[in-house]
Amino acid sequence: MKAVGCTLCLAVGPGGAVWAQEAALPAGSYKLDPYHSTLVFSVSHLGFSDYVMSFDTFDAALELDPADPGKAALSVSVDPASLDVPRPPEGFMEELMGESWLNAGAHPEISFTSTGIEMTGGEAAMVTGDLTLLGVTKPVTLEVTFNGGYAGHPFDPNARIGFSAEGSFNRSDFGMGYGIPAPGTTMGVGDAVTVRIETEFTGPAMEDKKD
Repeated sequence: MKAVGCTLCLAVGPGGAVWAQEAALPAGSYKLDPYHSTLVFSVSHLGFSDYVMSFDTFDAALELDPADPGKAALSVSVDPASLDVPRPPEGFMEELMGESWLNAGAHPEISFTSTGIEMTGGEAAMVTGDLTLLGVTKPVTLEVTFNGGYAGHPFDPNARIGFSAEGSFNRSDFGMGYGIPAPGTTMGVGDAVTVRIETEFTGPAMEDKKD
């Protein structure tokens, strides 16, 4: 199953009231739609290009009250062993799962828990949370855009909301220092990791569509 995390844009203040009213979003528990969510990340390869990868197995839970979105809570879980690499050479996946990189055997989960939301526009926010990777927890901030939502649809009785998000962090902060270029060079695998997320959450059903 695919789901996404690290992807919450909840509007606080006038902008939040606008989108909450337009979408008529109900309060309650929202879950990731695994069929409309992607989690992609990239690192510099020798300074020549950005090498792009993704995770296929991840999940998230969101508690949201549109009347008070600043108190929303997001929790995310990612399976590092679900790493998807385009056309990997022989032995490459085993190397990435090993101790120098994701060390998935010893650390079978990457997690993110939101800790704060700061609105930067009517549909944009900075979402900060605790990212745990390789057993190390550090704060990470995402730039998030709320793309829209509805309280229900004739073919979809549940509320639905969508977000786009992007952020970055240094992998060395989490103890993953292998292959980082020496100062003044780009010969290696970059320290900075850029994360890009597209996601939809489904929420409570419309009152008149409930059983």
